[in-house]
Amino acid sequence: MLTRPRVTIDLAKIARNTRRVVDALGAIAVVGVTKVTCGSPEVARAMLAGGASALGDSRLENLERLREAGISAPLWLLRAPVPALASEVVRLADVTLESEIETVFSLDTAARAAGVRHHVVAMVDLGDLREGLMADDLPVFIAAVEALAHIDLVGIGTSLTCYGGIVPDARNLGELLAIASQAEEILGHRLLISGGMSSSLDALIEGVLPSRIDNLRIGESILLGVSTVTREPILGLETDAFTVSAPVIECQVKPSKPIGTSAQDAFGGRPHFEDRGMRRRAIVSIGRQDVDPVGIVPVDPRIEVLGASSDHLVLDVDALPSPPAIGEGVTFIPSYSATLRLFTSPYVEKLYING
Repeated sequence: MLTRPRVTIDLAKIARNTRRVVDALGAIAVVGVTKVTCGSPEVARAMLAGGASALGDSRLENLERLREAGISAPLWLLRAPVPALASEVVRLADVTLESEIETVFSLDTAARAAGVRHHVVAMVDLGDLREGLMADDLPVFIAAVEALAHIDLVGIGTSLTCYGGIVPDARNLGELLAIASQAEEILGHRLLISGGMSSSLDALIEGVLPSRIDNLRIGESILLGVSTVTREPILGLETDAFTVSAPVIECQVKPSKPIGTSAQDAFGGRPHFEDRGMRRRAIVSIGRQDVDPVGIVPVDPRIEVLGASSDHLVLDVDALPSPPAIGEGVTFIPSYSATLRLFTSPYVEKLYING
């Protein structure tokens, strides 16, 4: 019997997925992204065991967690910090993704005080409209960074798909290469080209990922085994490295449509219900505070997710041959959004297996 919600992480599957991605990319280095797991050291070690050459996360707290766990691999800070955090950045991160020269000035000051050199990848916006300089502004940024004594501009990068849903293709990746080539002419030396995230694996499969790209930042596809463009399985990766289970706390036969005047639910929505007659329903002890109910698929296809409040998940279990027992666990495969909440919630136990 289960007493509380639990997410189970199969580290061997994460290591195998990492190895498959690394092998598929060949000479392109993989930065394993741990942010959906809140910088889990166990997940980080599995990625490194699978061949990731570095680790990336968007939060300094997570990078510190990795360092405190004894991980010595290069760490990338994937979200630009505010200037006031510069000292913490140069202490924890080897590389940061940057688009604001004010922030880079602060990193230079902090690196000088710490007696280190800090590496920066200049980010350019190719249409997804998340972070990045517009291409015309890059030469001024490069000139300013090159004047700094403790900052090394090591690469050009971009982010695609995460915000605007823009797919990496021959056009925008070709534009990235052209921008990087111009930057190399200005600097007089070769730069690393960080050609995006998990969505660039689709470009690899379609044969449009340029060979000149030598770095990708991969998280979701390694961890969940899916394309971030289609959310379908990709590269033969395993899609069940993460499962979440929660115990049944009620199982009753009830009407399928609420009775009375309908108003907003707890989250301001106006739910719609189909009248399917009397149905057996189970409630498990997990809710929107812990997981995205739209982003979980029951392992048993006879179970249907009906909805959730902040702390209850309501299931239709009428198709099961017998009612689930109170305390019995129901298991689901989580999506990216569901996994994000599961790892952020302090109310969900994390169980690592096959480490």
